[in-house]
Amino acid sequence: MFKYVVSAAALLLSNNAFAQTGEMRAITLAPNTEVVVTPNDTLTTKSLKVGDKFKIATVFDVMQDGYVLIPRGTPGEATVSYRTGKGAFGKSAKMEVTFNWLKLGDRQIPLNGTYRQEGQGNAGAAVGAVVAVGVFGAFVTGHSATITNGQQLRTHTAETISFNVPAGAAPIQAAIVAPAAPVATLQVTPTAAVVPAAH
Repeated sequence: MFKYVVSAAALLLSNNAFAQTGEMRAITLAPNTEVVVTPNDTLTTKSLKVGDKFKIATVFDVMQDGYVLIPRGTPGEATVSYRTGKGAFGKSAKMEVTFNWLKLGDRQIPLNGTYRQEGQGNAGAAVGAVVAVGVFGAFVTGHSATITNGQQLRTHTAETISFNVPAGAAPIQAAIVAPAAPVATLQVTPTAAVVPAAH
């Protein structure tokens, strides 16, 4: 099962003291920035219906200017927005999920994007059954649609997000992932869709 050793909240807290001791500078993450996520559990059309919500987490750090802005393992939520069951004559099930948000600190980061998964069809077997036994081909069904834990799904941020980072800290390179990497803290400024928690 796809696991994360360090959560986003832990990373933010571990760098909070450092961020408050020195001068800060702002970094802006543009809308439509790609974020790769995975479901926390395996999803299947056998048990899910339209409207069901499920937990997701980021697979990679989202970095800019050498700073980790959205850490790997940041939790979020998505919704099953479309579903069909498997049918006769090898028809496979289909499932579409819509990505809702990520939880970073005390704020929700809205996401844009959907992902559709289809089950593996069984049309060849259905055709063979029809040829061999006529109407009994209708009893040959396709497969359920499944999205597994660890499967990489691509979504995007929905709006501009402002972060504060330590002005004097030496950023790491994007190719290096280390626990000591400076992690940005969210700048508490209200936007159209993201409202900071009350202090």
